[in-house]
Amino acid sequence: MSLFNVYPLNPIAITKAAGSRVWDDKGQEYLDMYGGHAVISIGHTQPHWVKRIVDQLHAIAFYSNSVIMPIQEELATALNEISSKKDFQLFLCNSGAEANENALKLASFHTGRKKIIAFKKSFHGRTSLAVAATDNSSIIAPVNETDNIIFLPLNDIVALQACFATQGSEIAAVIIEGIQGVAGIHEATDIFLQAIRKACDEFGAVYIADSVQCGYGRTGQFFAHDHAGVNADIYSMAKGMGNGFPIGGILIAPHIQPKFGMLGTTFGGNPLACAAALAVIEVMQKDQLIKAAGEKGAYLINALRNTTGVKVVRGRGLMIGFEMEDHLQDLKKVLLNDFKIFTGEAKPNVIRLLPSLAISMEDINLFLTGLNGAIQQMTQKKD
Repeated sequence: MSLFNVYPLNPIAITKAAGSRVWDDKGQEYLDMYGGHAVISIGHTQPHWVKRIVDQLHAIAFYSNSVIMPIQEELATALNEISSKKDFQLFLCNSGAEANENALKLASFHTGRKKIIAFKKSFHGRTSLAVAATDNSSIIAPVNETDNIIFLPLNDIVALQACFATQGSEIAAVIIEGIQGVAGIHEATDIFLQAIRKACDEFGAVYIADSVQCGYGRTGQFFAHDHAGVNADIYSMAKGMGNGFPIGGILIAPHIQPKFGMLGTTFGGNPLACAAALAVIEVMQKDQLIKAAGEKGAYLINALRNTTGVKVVRGRGLMIGFEMEDHLQDLKKVLLNDFKIFTGEAKPNVIRLLPSLAISMEDINLFLTGLNGAIQQMTQKKD
């Protein structure tokens, strides 16, 4: 049996990882500046995280959500503390797409409405409603097509206000990434997020902060939306939440009331996933990784802005994208193949950096050395 071939794969088999390094099956070491799409938040195979999962495995790995699970309540308490969303409620699931799916569904239940505002170049997941709210026609199947999604330009307050003025009574929610990741690191401005909050309040819509990639401390605040000084009604989370163990969730404001049966999950909030998520929070707090992400990200962004060949740098904390000059369009491949550094990309010519929040300054400087070496090598070939 073959694998269903939906991913363009690098011909590298990663078999071992620790911190911000990974190794292939031939023993070759790589620097990981991408963290598997922002998933690795506290470092690969972090010892406390491993122990938490192993200890939980010896106790109980799974039971259904038909019984009380104290570890879920422990995670809810820890999330309330680290996120400062003190009165919010927690619903647990397995992935970012599920988190956004449940957030959108809950908003529709709460308002009794169908229309959703999303934004150009957005990415919210690949499940039915989440992908419908994703601005990429190539991954939307005919069955996912709906007239209930309204796509507006990012950071266009006039268009936002005009949409609410004409359709406000039909709009269930606005869903927005604090920083668009897949699109190439495009940040929603503070004033735009504040305008969304105001419009949602005025028209009774739900503000959904998609924090799947830009949340969990990556930008120097727990949620990227926090930089704007606004509170959303629902925050979606995943990726860095489990440091590689599948878990997702939504934080839900207290004015949105639950009802038996409105949401549900089989595997969401299982004991192993909760143990992994608790370990992440414990390490983040102990090692002050949110503060570190802000400081190390500022250092890295400043260095990139002073790098020859880099045209534009975007992002906050350790969620960074930088556009390269045209002759450096193969930089990602050169970094990987010749300098053994994993990065991400966005078309047409953006390198994305999403390393562990625990990355060392030594590894950041190692990346910068490799980057300059790759740029010099490619520039000499061009000349």
